[in-house]
Amino acid sequence: MPITLTLTEGVLPLNNIEKAVSKLTDSFLKHHEMSGNNVMTRNVTAHVSVIPKGLTFAGGKTVDGAWVETKTPSFALANKEVQESFFNEATQIIHDLSGGKLPKEKIWGNGVHTVDGTWNIDGTPLTNEGIFEAVSKG
Repeated sequence: MPITLTLTEGVLPLNNIEKAVSKLTDSFLKHHEMSGNNVMTRNVTAHVSVIPKGLTFAGGKTVDGAWVETKTPSFALANKEVQESFFNEATQIIHDLSGGKLPKEKIWGNGVHTVDGTWNIDGTPLTNEGIFEAVSKG
């Protein structure tokens, strides 16, 4: 379940980027009641892109900001309560790690649901049913 964190250069201190990924991962697992599940934990992945100032935009104008995007199977982030709680917490995490300097309105988030069967978990392509089976062992 990849989490993509995109940041304008300088919105987070470099030493807080790894903390952000760790906290976002923990939050994703918590909001899906999967904290401590070994299979799911090692398969929540992340990557960070730091974009030079002047190359991130909102409303067609340059902006310093942060973007949190998840790519998940259709059963993850599937209900409104989980969506709101995760993305509210993700926003707070980034805001706090910026030292309060990045306003919450400059932190955007979105979730993308993918096609069933397009997951590669522990090196094996799985359908949603296969993911449930694998996670139940974790």
